[in-house]
Amino acid sequence: MIFYEDFSQDAVGDFPALWNTNGTAEVVTTNLYSGNWMRLNSECCVWTDKLLNLPDNYTIEFDAVPIERETGKGMYGWKMRLMQARNVTSWDAGTAPGKGGFCLTTYYYGKLSYNTWLYGECDKQNLSGFVEEQYQQKLNKKIHMAMWIQKTRIRVYQDQDKIVDLPRAFPAGCVKPDRLRFEYGALMVSNIRIAVGAPDMRNKLMTEGKLVTYGIYFDVNKDVVKPESYGTLKEIAAILNEVPDVKVKIVGHTDSDGADASNLDLSKRRAASVKNELVKSFNVNGDRLVTDGLGESQPVAPNDTPANKALNRRVEFIKM
Repeated sequence: MIFYEDFSQDAVGDFPALWNTNGTAEVVTTNLYSGNWMRLNSECCVWTDKLLNLPDNYTIEFDAVPIERETGKGMYGWKMRLMQARNVTSWDAGTAPGKGGFCLTTYYYGKLSYNTWLYGECDKQNLSGFVEEQYQQKLNKKIHMAMWIQKTRIRVYQDQDKIVDLPRAFPAGCVKPDRLRFEYGALMVSNIRIAVGAPDMRNKLMTEGKLVTYGIYFDVNKDVVKPESYGTLKEIAAILNEVPDVKVKIVGHTDSDGADASNLDLSKRRAASVKNELVKSFNVNGDRLVTDGLGESQPVAPNDTPANKALNRRVEFIKM
């Protein structure tokens, strides 16, 4: 885990502590979806305050809800930039800020486009295009956005579908992103997670005997596997179906919020839900899968910050 933000450490009505802005934003709750959200207005940019130390292979995920600019005015749209900052301590101005990066734009009617901007010798490498209309976003509808960056390549997913794949988005020596920025849109955003890229899952499970995943999602205190888990489950199912003789134990873990007994029960139910999804949706033989849950009893980090709690909420696959 490189960066995690669910705004749970911030008071409702405050500007969030890990971010900076040239305007204003605030932490809010909503009757649309659970949890805390950062709400932007349509006239400002909000960015990660400290620079991000990103490796060659990493993923970025977040939940976003397009909202009305003003009551009765309809959807306004929004932008997200993954960029290399020029002004480290504050605002990078301009239509192509910083030293370069990747931008995803949602227009006021929900259609998406993308572009890269790179300075100096890399100017000729700039790329742009539109995303297919079937992925048009809707007012007050939550979407799960994910990006997978491997050196020069960026893939972008909306919910479970890949919508952008640029093999030369960040040409070597031209730009190295270190800041995430949301801008010029009426938007609520939360559950922002930046992590080291997915390991070789097959090697982890078959050679090392244990695969730890943070790509299987549940709502708070719920055991229903969320749709954005599809990509991770699909990869795991492919491995299991390649080696039909191997048996695997699925083990759920929680953070320490709540009662010990409730967390133990929740972790067991979540592991069982993962098994059921693998069997039902991906045709894995259920006789090969056993489940267990250990609740909060085996943390891998202190339960003292939202980021550390996120590390402890995990699902493990153990070769038997």
